[in-house]
Amino acid sequence: MDVLYGAFTFLYQAGDAFAFLVLSACGLAVIFGMMGVINLAHGEFILCGAYVSTSAARMGLPLPLAILLGALVAGLVGMALERLVIRHLYERPLDTIVATWGVSMIATQGTLILLGSTLQGTGTPFGSFAVGPYSYSVYRLVLVSAALLTLLCLWLVFTRTRFGTMARATIQVPHIAEALGVNTSLIYSLTFGLGAALAGLAGGLYAPTMTLVPTMGSAFVVEAFVTVVVGGADIFLGTAPAAAVLGIVKAALTSWQGQLFGQIGLLVAVIVVIRVLPRGISGWILRERA
Repeated sequence: MDVLYGAFTFLYQAGDAFAFLVLSACGLAVIFGMMGVINLAHGEFILCGAYVSTSAARMGLPLPLAILLGALVAGLVGMALERLVIRHLYERPLDTIVATWGVSMIATQGTLILLGSTLQGTGTPFGSFAVGPYSYSVYRLVLVSAALLTLLCLWLVFTRTRFGTMARATIQVPHIAEALGVNTSLIYSLTFGLGAALAGLAGGLYAPTMTLVPTMGSAFVVEAFVTVVVGGADIFLGTAPAAAVLGIVKAALTSWQGQLFGQIGLLVAVIVVIRVLPRGISGWILRERA
């Protein structure tokens, strides 16, 4: 029985790591993976979603609606940032690093000054369940379901809707898309807003499980970037497999030697994968298909 309990614990931890990586990376996969914008303010969109959803929940809004509100606000902030700053830097990728880093610093320090060093949370909902002598959070399973649902919705949006077709055409060949009558300026803005909204969704979903501080976004950024880099340019072929591989590695090493060793092992795994597959998992899949 101890072996069965250990196996369930490992699967639970791997699923939890998978959900964290997917939800952290989806917004970045749209902005960085698809649009090529190196967005160092990704963590601050997560912060925005977390703070808005928590504040709304504490005011009486049901938690699911509060989370969606946090995602919506983050998306609107992202669209405003794209129109005011990012739009002028699409052909200057190094400048986007400096600009979004500056936005990140302003957002973090501004939140600290205006809202203080911490925000009271809502607590983790749904309680826990027991398997043998061990107890597990039900909400962590909700996060796994949310990650899978997010991937499905993204696939439907970009492959089964008119917006998805126009977005892919605009990002790949903007001059031809514009010649065919597509409002590329609007599409860029909506796509960036979608990436920001996904980041806000991650923040809202994880807000009940974390201490809410102005620097909380940094807990997501590194793992989001490594997931996108390992996954490669194709968000659908790369993000989920990359999150699965890295999640298993992290869970295995965490179970063996603890959280720090799991984090180190995760970064080592990223280095190995990038060395073997420089175009990421999706690049390898596309090459095998060809």
